[in-house]
Amino acid sequence: MLASAALALLLAACAMLPHLDPPRVTLAGIDSVAFEGMELRMVARLRVQNPNGIDLDYDGIDVRLSLQGKGVAHGVSNERGTVPRYGEALIALPVTISLIDLGRQAFGILGGAGGPVQYAIEGKLGSPLLGGTRFHSQGQLAWPVPGLAAEPPEVREPERNPL
Repeated sequence: MLASAALALLLAACAMLPHLDPPRVTLAGIDSVAFEGMELRMVARLRVQNPNGIDLDYDGIDVRLSLQGKGVAHGVSNERGTVPRYGEALIALPVTISLIDLGRQAFGILGGAGGPVQYAIEGKLGSPLLGGTRFHSQGQLAWPVPGLAAEPPEVREPERNPL
């Protein structure tokens, strides 16, 4: 009897928790730091947007970056912070890139047809209360093709009003 009452209380408490939409995370920039053996150490700046009506507190972050479906970089940090409700924050995160993986990716990208490069960022913002909030974003990077010159954009004169 006591166990079923505790279970009912737990289910009621879970039902009262607000539904949280995952944060939107985009790559805002990357700064090179140093070479360490066969690895390149960099600092990735992530823009985290919170689409929820409550602050998103985090206690640690884990990120993986993929190009063309293959992982090339990863990073973790025990940084703590808050992304304000309906707001955004920049998070600086050290990441490691294997030079072997990066070389394979560059060879594959440069050997391809020169089309857009698919990227994905996925990871988790740690939370002591909820265990963490997962995120995933993807898109395309326009990659310049060696030997092809880009056409300059067409420039038009503004139309003049005859009056």
